[in-house]
Amino acid sequence: MARSETSEAALGGDERALIEAAQRNPLRFADLYERHFERLYAYVSRRVPYRSAAEDITSDVFHRALANLGSFEWRGAPFAAWLFRIAANEIAGRGLRLRREAGTPAAEQRDDQTPEEIEDRAQLFRFVRELPADQGRVLELRFADGRSIREIATILNRSEGAVKQLQFRGVKYLRERMGGTNG
Repeated sequence: MARSETSEAALGGDERALIEAAQRNPLRFADLYERHFERLYAYVSRRVPYRSAAEDITSDVFHRALANLGSFEWRGAPFAAWLFRIAANEIAGRGLRLRREAGTPAAEQRDDQTPEEIEDRAQLFRFVRELPADQGRVLELRFADGRSIREIATILNRSEGAVKQLQFRGVKYLRERMGGTNG
């Protein structure tokens, strides 16, 4: 969906106003956080192997952004670009630390994601939050944590059949919302 130049200029002006407000009052940074959290988390989670690491890095990026917001200068580029640059530096820094600590190469990280793929992933996170709690929990344990059906059944104190049904319904809902049948 392409936006007109007018709406893009309005969004840029809106974002610039949010940045300037947050520079004057750090409590206003919450607006920027809410606007960019899902896309940033989607970006980071595709580049690190563990959900806990993605959560830590995303948190660190927003802490760094808030701490350095006073030095941010609006140059017309989206604020998200600055956040992505901070995230890329944080991911690279953690990779170096891991290699030094372990003495082995860090896991391959995917770095070829398009903005559309990042946005699709952010939308997927929004749709997962819309699921009933039990379906969302099953999908989280299954796909984010990599647990088996048997492990999930034990954790949730449910039968394996019930877990499979919750997974099926959750995935079906997500496919419908994402507009496809193969994802």
